[in-house]
Amino acid sequence: MISSLAWVRKGAAQEVPARVKLTDEDFSRISAQMGDQLKLAKDDLAAMQDDDDVDHDATHSDTDMEAAVPEQAEITETGNELDIYKLDTYDDDEEADSDGPDEDGRISLFSKVRGLAYHNSNKEDPYIELGDSDEDDELDEMRISPTDNLILAAKTEDDISHIEVYVYEESEDNLFVHHDILLPSFPLCLEWLDFPSGNYIAVGTFEPQVEIWNLDTIDSLFPDVILGALPSSQTSAADKKKKGGPLRTAKRSNAETHVDAVMAISWNTVQRNLIATGSADATVKLWDLNRPETATANYTPHRNKVQAVRWNKFEPAVLLTGGYDKRVCAFDSRAPDTVAMWKLSADVECLLWDPMHSERFFVSTEDGLVKAFDVRLGTTITHTAGNKSTKNVNEPVSDSLFTLHAHDSAVSAMDLSPFADGLLVTGSGDKNVKVWSIKENQPICILSRDIEVGKVFSANFSPDAPYTISLAGSKGKVIVWNLEDNANVRRAFPIRQHRQTVPTQSKEPRKELVAMEPDDEPEDDDADDVPLDDEDEDEDHV
Repeated sequence: MISSLAWVRKGAAQEVPARVKLTDEDFSRISAQMGDQLKLAKDDLAAMQDDDDVDHDATHSDTDMEAAVPEQAEITETGNELDIYKLDTYDDDEEADSDGPDEDGRISLFSKVRGLAYHNSNKEDPYIELGDSDEDDELDEMRISPTDNLILAAKTEDDISHIEVYVYEESEDNLFVHHDILLPSFPLCLEWLDFPSGNYIAVGTFEPQVEIWNLDTIDSLFPDVILGALPSSQTSAADKKKKGGPLRTAKRSNAETHVDAVMAISWNTVQRNLIATGSADATVKLWDLNRPETATANYTPHRNKVQAVRWNKFEPAVLLTGGYDKRVCAFDSRAPDTVAMWKLSADVECLLWDPMHSERFFVSTEDGLVKAFDVRLGTTITHTAGNKSTKNVNEPVSDSLFTLHAHDSAVSAMDLSPFADGLLVTGSGDKNVKVWSIKENQPICILSRDIEVGKVFSANFSPDAPYTISLAGSKGKVIVWNLEDNANVRRAFPIRQHRQTVPTQSKEPRKELVAMEPDDEPEDDDADDVPLDDEDEDEDHV
């Protein structure tokens, strides 16, 4: 399944991505950050093995043990024949083995990797003899044209999660996987950013940290930045003594880091060093990318999991949030004591600011509705010290500019064209994708189709083309849908005004749907029912 998509605008990607080359400083930095996690994993494994040994000893009788003695003796008798191969000392090294813990008790992540020789080019490797043409072909395969988009897909199959980096060649209607990035946990959300200037993707997963990966580097072993990765020196001794260690203690919210899954990420395109995140721990946090270890601000406008966060590009300090407490909140991140709130009939699935009108936003919900609101007309609530709401939220559902019964199940995907005013696309667990005109707050469905991605989990318009949208869902494949030549869309919107001038080498008409089929991945009909916690199965969603 694919849980989230993100576009990279044309020209943002490096033409030929670099291969990772770690320095000694990089090894030290990564080992220090990962040492505690590796030690905890090893301790947990040892504890499990000890428990298994106890159970094994309790269930075996003395007669079973006696029966095993002759077999052991028989093995010992043949031991002399194998001594010549020195199998007992095969793994020993004359030098100190770096596989053990360091002086601080941490386990090195790269104990067996640092000694490996790596060459940036095959020409530098004395053991590889390739002609220039072979290396040129390899470079051509890796090359990304300035006219190409990247599409990033958060994909999970066979319990393995990764980000697939697709190249979309619009002029050729071609889509293919360029490279991928392995992830440690199930991905929930993606957000592209270019701070510092570059090409990065922020990933929210079931872990409480946010990983930021450099998309211009392939074969990376570790993200460039981790939001919320506290140094091991800040881990208390009391936490280390608890069973399972500091990463597995009871979840207790704090102002510095998330303690549960990160469900939403929004990058501020004006204040480019700022990222907002929403979490299953019911908090919204503000991060400064210049000092990513801890959050710079902590907000608690919701009383349940925070599903969506969005910055307003016209008012860059205003943040819109939605949660599983059936409400949407808007507030100034510099003065969060006053919050505008809208009560809904169901939990929030998606949030959008209108890219053409700064005062309007849209929310989709679990009961299949899409609603439009004016940010100036919300119910005002205030916070006291500790950010606890002082007003009872058991209020009637807020009035909206319009309410649209879009689908028969949760509207899990929604996006607005950044160029064509009023062009809305929604997707749902009912497997249908619908195209709407919402001009003058009068929604009209102009197109509905099952495009065979399964349950639709993500829909994102291209940042460069007003009528091109990517979609993905439970079948684990990405579809790029070109709406420009659809007759219904052409009647509803002035296509000529936004005509996509794409040079093509083929005289054939452009494809309406562009896809790359997955490797026979079966559709997971229960993919949208993955719980964030075992005890919350009845209320959680992807």
